[in-house]
Amino acid sequence: MTRTRSFWGWGFTEAALSEGEVSDLGSLVSALVDGRVTDPARPPVIAEVRLPAGRIVAPDAIADWISADPAERAGHTYGKSFRDVVRGLASDFGAAPDLVAFPPDEGGVTAVLDWCADAGHVVIPYGGGSSVVGGTESPPREATNGVVSLDLRHLDGVIELDDVSRSVRVRAGTFGPALEGALRPAGFTLRHYPQSFEQSTVGGWLATRSGGHFATLQTHIDDMVESIRAITPSGVWESRRLPGSGAGPSPDRLLLGSEGILGVITESWLKVLPRPTFKASGVGRFPSFSSGAQAARALAQSGLWPSNCRLLDATEAMITGAGDGSSNLLLVAFESADHPVDAAMARAAELVSDHGGTIAIRPSRHVDQGSEVTDESDSWRSTFLRAPYIRDALVRLGLINETFETAITWDHFDTFVDGVLEATRDALRSVDAWPAVVTCRVTHCYPNGAAPYVTVIAPGRPGARLDQWATVKSAAMDAIDRLGGTVTHHHAVGRDHRPGYDRQRPELFAAALRAAKTELDPSWVLNPGVLIDPVR
Repeated sequence: MTRTRSFWGWGFTEAALSEGEVSDLGSLVSALVDGRVTDPARPPVIAEVRLPAGRIVAPDAIADWISADPAERAGHTYGKSFRDVVRGLASDFGAAPDLVAFPPDEGGVTAVLDWCADAGHVVIPYGGGSSVVGGTESPPREATNGVVSLDLRHLDGVIELDDVSRSVRVRAGTFGPALEGALRPAGFTLRHYPQSFEQSTVGGWLATRSGGHFATLQTHIDDMVESIRAITPSGVWESRRLPGSGAGPSPDRLLLGSEGILGVITESWLKVLPRPTFKASGVGRFPSFSSGAQAARALAQSGLWPSNCRLLDATEAMITGAGDGSSNLLLVAFESADHPVDAAMARAAELVSDHGGTIAIRPSRHVDQGSEVTDESDSWRSTFLRAPYIRDALVRLGLINETFETAITWDHFDTFVDGVLEATRDALRSVDAWPAVVTCRVTHCYPNGAAPYVTVIAPGRPGARLDQWATVKSAAMDAIDRLGGTVTHHHAVGRDHRPGYDRQRPELFAAALRAAKTELDPSWVLNPGVLIDPVR
């Protein structure tokens, strides 16, 4: 079945909530926000969208794979943040790129970069367009003389699989399902499942240092990289494929998280694993979020390395369908391609009990058996992948729906979470967005800290939601910075997190990054305004 990517919201139009589901969601949420839910806004139709006139024309040599199609321009205007979806729903595509390029190969990437460097046009690398921090948005129109969105969808596919070293060489435009589909027949998996899995690409994961679904051990794409190849305006950048090296600063580390400002990532060697054969899971219940966090810390420091170790507060558990709202839940799972995991699950159950929790364990099973939803852990995972479509429906209902994810060391965990939640609630009250739902979960656990993730569902004022959002976002980011957390754990910096990132990173590092960008991108055409600005 052919599926159509939404030009204004998340994912595929065929997978969006039906009108009946949107209505049911409105009824469910209404009671939580004092009835301040509007009738669902009608999604925009591309034929009715007015785009700014294109300002540039592609050279004849590359014109065959350059598009000015309105649906492509609109679909490449924004990422998929709350702010993006609000503007898309309102048919506000004033920031649309002038053209969208679909290079067939690396030579095409070079041709686009050469043309735009000579003409002074901005180039924005584009993978799946799933950024939720403004990472693919153009600078203000008045600040440019032309913008080209560089879509890598044709630079896709697995090039080779080394089943001896357990590595795969893959092109950057490969989407998550396509990569896993190519690895599955050989019995391998990358084991990297961000929430955007269906809608994001390998190159996007690398450029944003994405975090996957698995909560311990190898949680970020960084942990899976052997080498990266990129095309820069100054030439090709490619590191040597090695299992490890102490030869100076790593070239890959500079490209990881570079968000398209240094070059266009075109391929990478990534470490893969055998597909799991054994799996066990359990759901721990705790009287308080703090006691659940103590158990999560014990698990993270135990060396057991559960594949899932996620803590949901009671309200989060209820809203996501993982629980009934009476308990804080710790979702724990283990998997292995080599041996049964019952012993690890049994020890995890002991740790849960040691910290005041009770746990229901699903027995160890072969992963190919019984994929139906049968417990809270599986139910939560299904809702987790469905959440972005639910977010779009909440936007249609006139609500504010935002998330703030961060990370903090365990010694400050409780006071940090309390402080961020308090600042968020106070900000919501200050902009007349109360009563609201403010929940917290822990998405990733490390021996030395964890990643709290705050979700907001709040009533919005017609025509003022973006202003309300900006106030709440700023208050949450200020609290995170003041209390010592990171501005982002796995959503990247983009344009939305720039103020916090500017405070977090050392200024000397910013100067070094500017120098590197000037060497690799002398005309500063690649994604200007993300991570750093030029010295004025």
